[in-house]
Amino acid sequence: MYTGRPEKPCCLCDRTDTTHRIDVPPRALESMKNAGPIAWQDVEGEVSLYFCESDWDLVRDLVLETGMNPLSRCNAARASFALREDYEAYLNAVRDQPDQASLEKRMLEEAHETVSRYEDGDELVEPRDLVEARIVEWTIEDELPEETTKGM
Repeated sequence: MYTGRPEKPCCLCDRTDTTHRIDVPPRALESMKNAGPIAWQDVEGEVSLYFCESDWDLVRDLVLETGMNPLSRCNAARASFALREDYEAYLNAVRDQPDQASLEKRMLEEAHETVSRYEDGDELVEPRDLVEARIVEWTIEDELPEETTKGM
């Protein structure tokens, strides 16, 4: 039985006619509005953010022209992600938290590759790819100590 949300609203304005999606690491939830009750460590996989056409233009301009991370303007309640099962409540047992390091490492490597390809003049890198890559870089590199991201 499917119990998820069938609509994917814009994380800025809540419109349901979204045209663009980016995937960010779970750590990105920390910098979003209304994310206080969400334990980003319990998110399994990537967090998807959806944008309507007019808000996408704003996000693209903020990232590519201004160099600003738009996540603080996004509402975490409108993000799409999967939380791990709460076995502690069901079984009275404690599970280890998911290790986000491998996901963050993969996403950061892909982001660096996308930015590098764009800077080398690769015409196959679309603006959406570059926006996603920049946001992933800023999210992971701003939150982790410098010596940790060097190995990623």
